Amino acid sequence: MPAALTGANRTRQGRKRQALSRKSRRHRQNARNGITFQIEERKPTRAYVLHVDIRAAALGRDAGPHRPQGGNGRNRRPGRKEEGGPPLPPTPRRRRPAQRQLEEAVSLARAIDLDIRGQAIVSLNRITPATLIGPGKVEELAAEVQAREVELVIVNAPLSPGQQRNLEKAWDAKVLDRTGLILEIFGRRARTKEGRLQVELAHLEYQKTRLVRSWTHLERQRGGFGFLGGPGETQIEADRRLIRERIARIRRQLEQVVRTRELHRQARRRIPYPVVALAGYTNAGKSTLFNRLTRARVHVADQLFATLDPTMRLVRLPHGRQVILSDTVGFISDLPTTLVAAFRATLEEVVEADVILHVRDMSDEEEAIAQAEDVERVLAELGIGEERRCRMIEVWNKTDLMDPEQRTRLAALAERRGAVLVSAVTGEGMEALLERIEAVLGAEETLRAIALAPHEGAEMAWLYRHGEVLERHDDAEGCRLLVRFSPADLARAERRFGERLTLPLRAGREGISGQADSLH
Repeated sequence: MPAALTGANRTRQGRKRQALSRKSRRHRQNARNGITFQIEERKPTRAYVLHVDIRAAALGRDAGPHRPQGGNGRNRRPGRKEEGGPPLPPTPRRRRPAQRQLEEAVSLARAIDLDIRGQAIVSLNRITPATLIGPGKVEELAAEVQAREVELVIVNAPLSPGQQRNLEKAWDAKVLDRTGLILEIFGRRARTKEGRLQVELAHLEYQKTRLVRSWTHLERQRGGFGFLGGPGETQIEADRRLIRERIARIRRQLEQVVRTRELHRQARRRIPYPVVALAGYTNAGKSTLFNRLTRARVHVADQLFATLDPTMRLVRLPHGRQVILSDTVGFISDLPTTLVAAFRATLEEVVEADVILHVRDMSDEEEAIAQAEDVERVLAELGIGEERRCRMIEVWNKTDLMDPEQRTRLAALAERRGAVLVSAVTGEGMEALLERIEAVLGAEETLRAIALAPHEGAEMAWLYRHGEVLERHDDAEGCRLLVRFSPADLARAERRFGERLTLPLRAGREGISGQADSLH
């Protein structure tokens, strides 16, 4: 009996050693890759969410964004960017209520299954360089963090590495700023190889000057080469060098991703299927709308950044035309610039789209205005200016959450502004949306009629490849076609067929079904 117990204990100890070995290998692999996520526990982490409401008086006369100070707390020259520091948000056009920003931060925290033990708002009239918030408030929050047994404090504001380190010492808990939290969410959501590479690149850019928070031996030096070698490099220099090498490798891999996506776009251009891209604030209902239009089963959840990897499906418009609908990652206020840069290959699907559907959650009109401004700023960073606005359709979603009075008022406003009022949950407004997409796509395209002899099979194949055949009528003399061309394909068709291309008798959308009369 004792021998059996001893054997069982030995087995349990062996399993513990294997588990520790696996955990150690995972951490070593993360260290080699230069990526160290802050939250790796399987059980929910006890968290406290703190929103820092920086008043205009603290920002100075220009009321610009908060610029974190360096790790030593000394003031930097205006306009000088701290290397590797947190990305600075753009100057806001509209000041959002602090309570709304806190609620958004709590939603971000719950998106990675954190156990929220408390939340608070701290208003600042003056920025403290060492800790961002004043020392009295730091001590008050330290007592509350200890009383609630909090393991992680999320500060909904940009923090410099020095501020983050000082707050961790004062509160004896991990501290994440808004950028770090969003990176954590993206790290959990990435599923494809491309998505994981993009998230890792953004995380490495964020982490490369924050190594001092995770290590205690980084100032030790390793000897140089030879008998009289110099002091060599410190451990922190070696780790930063490894991170730089890893960043260079990921960028080379992402360059291949960009080339691959460009090849895919070129292949789609050869097929006459326009691309319609969904864009909008996170949790505005883009994936639900995508599923409604395509009958797909893309993951949908009432949380921020539920969808990260892009998805594409074919959609048939009312008059039979097919388009490619693309669902992309959602936007958010103060989206880290490292993420915008890392996900540029994915976001270029929006830039290259023929039509952009800007999906907005209009159940809360005041919040919808602020969210729309954040989306427009990100689109402007991607190079989508005013000249592309004619190709953008505003989709006012979530009418199912509106009361009758609000719905009636928004319906009249949408008609004046050219928006489409829909509910992705109930399917209301889907037909009007598809008709609007068809009208926008047809605004720059042209109808042409042509008659072909029976032996001109190659010419018919060319028309099917480079245009959209709307009508076809066959008889003993051959066939007559009604074809819709894009401007580029129309120029090619005119060079190939010359005067054989003729204008139909009637033009316009209502005449599509009647164009066959012009061919007889």
